[in-house]
Amino acid sequence: MKAKREYRNRESVEVAVLDALVDRNEEGMTVFELRSHVDVDIDELETALANLKEDGLIDANTGDQRTLITPDERVIPDPDEEAGDEPSLVDRIIERLPL
Repeated sequence: MKAKREYRNRESVEVAVLDALVDRNEEGMTVFELRSHVDVDIDELETALANLKEDGLIDANTGDQRTLITPDERVIPDPDEEAGDEPSLVDRIIERLPL
């Protein structure tokens, strides 16, 4: 599952972090788990996490002696609306035309 469309107009690392977190929104992810899913160096990941935290799009909770990062509820798409979220072929063609 991917983050809602309105949150996809961000840096690619931030979008990748949001997508990974949305996939595991119930359990959350540690920084190390995120790093393996996003495949960037730790400095880029820390910057992305800081930006997302500052914008209120992620939460960090400490429990069981580890910090789990979860997406904010507004980032998680509604499963009923997800099917209509992807642009159609016609929408993609129109987007590419210089009108």
